[in-house]
Amino acid sequence: MHILLVEDDPLIASGIAAGLAAQGMTVDSVGTAAHAEAMLGTITFDVMILDLGLPDEDGLLLLRRLRAREVPIPVLVLTARDAISDRVAGLQSGADDYLVKPFDLRELSARLHAMVRRSSGRSTNLIKHGTLVYDPDAALVWLNDAPVDLSRRERALLNTLLLHKGRVLSAGQLKDSIYGMSDELESNALNVHIHHLRRKLGNHIVETVRGSGYRLGPAASATSPARGSGE
Repeated sequence: MHILLVEDDPLIASGIAAGLAAQGMTVDSVGTAAHAEAMLGTITFDVMILDLGLPDEDGLLLLRRLRAREVPIPVLVLTARDAISDRVAGLQSGADDYLVKPFDLRELSARLHAMVRRSSGRSTNLIKHGTLVYDPDAALVWLNDAPVDLSRRERALLNTLLLHKGRVLSAGQLKDSIYGMSDELESNALNVHIHHLRRKLGNHIVETVRGSGYRLGPAASATSPARGSGE
């Protein structure tokens, strides 16, 4: 899950980013509404965490502007404003969820997963693709009922492909989904992750669309080989 965190307090932002990164999420953090808007115009995020007390404008103004432009990104408002009227205003302005500071990182993580689950039309947290089952909340993967050990980047890549089933995603979009702006990225990093995913889950899991990018391959049946031989 690639998250845009809009929080002007550096201490809070670094704590949230570190806590979510430890749970396998990719977090880009900005401190102003203007910077957030610029990031949304260049990178595809799965969800946004939005503080309301930003230095350049109230976060609700940014949220209303995004919704007026029909920007569909799920938004969780994270703020110290705890009055019922504030919660109502946030939800009516287009927020998908509202969490009051102070908060528990486990609850924040659970709410983020629930928002992404709802936005993708799933009723449960498990994502199934043939005999492949992925639990993004617990960061667990099974193939043919056997657990498969994936790295954090590999899980992020798999999650992106599963959430965009049927869509062709460019190399840039896949890189955005697994790397933050501050991450150092080697030129062949994406190819390495795709190679590992194919080796562990079978060559069919990532389909190359020449000249366009990649997409989730066809679902494997119980009789399909669990391991591919590589790219």
